Amino acid sequence: MEYNDLQFKIPQESESYSEDSRFVVEAIEAIVKNTIDNGNNKIILNTNLKLGLPMENINKIAGPIIESWAFEIFNDIKDDLNNTYNLVNVESMSRLNMADILLQFKKNNSSITANVDTKATAEDIVHSGKGPNITSFSRIRTAYIQDPDFMFIILSLKHKVYSEKNHLTKLMDGIMEVIKYNVYDLKFLSDNDINYNPALGTGQIQIKDIHYVEYTHRTTWEFCQLLDKKYLSSSRRSFDNWYREAVKNEWIKK
Repeated sequence: MEYNDLQFKIPQESESYSEDSRFVVEAIEAIVKNTIDNGNNKIILNTNLKLGLPMENINKIAGPIIESWAFEIFNDIKDDLNNTYNLVNVESMSRLNMADILLQFKKNNSSITANVDTKATAEDIVHSGKGPNITSFSRIRTAYIQDPDFMFIILSLKHKVYSEKNHLTKLMDGIMEVIKYNVYDLKFLSDNDINYNPALGTGQIQIKDIHYVEYTHRTTWEFCQLLDKKYLSSSRRSFDNWYREAVKNEWIKK
């Protein structure tokens, strides 16, 4: 038995998916851009450290802080019922979820749900966050079978960190400032931009260089096939390994 001998469950996304994806990406880009332009892109870290934060290790704590910042800017907009982005719901996802934030937008008479994975990278640290793990191979492969319109958005936020003297406390405040951003729909990243790392469980889907990616329009089924190809091309994975996952997660017809 070989891969092409199987009867696959072939997901069929909505005809509007590409348009919906573009709508969501552009809305998120506009929200982050306006937040930066309005000067609301600084996170002030107050400590009792006289010499300020240890800058050489600051990237280790940046991820969850930047993620919280992103959640708050989306949540503030959602609270404005007349917001121009048509953002109607924002949820912070649990630690074990694939995404960090769930966003729901109203478009015409329907809603669009976007699962947003926030990635923080440091402007002043070479190769910081360049090739991050995105999600588990089996989890993302299964998500597209369960929901052909599953939308997984990567929100890459680049920041810089510096210290300033607080004239009231006479201590040093750490300033974490979001300065650049990129927003991608994972399903539309080019073949060359997606890597498979066999470490950890069923392996991790990675972006080769999160700062420089190219788009390729494809269907959900074509993306599932691409994921399978990445998995099967790994020297540490076999067809039998893949087949066990396919049966377990019901990617193929019984």
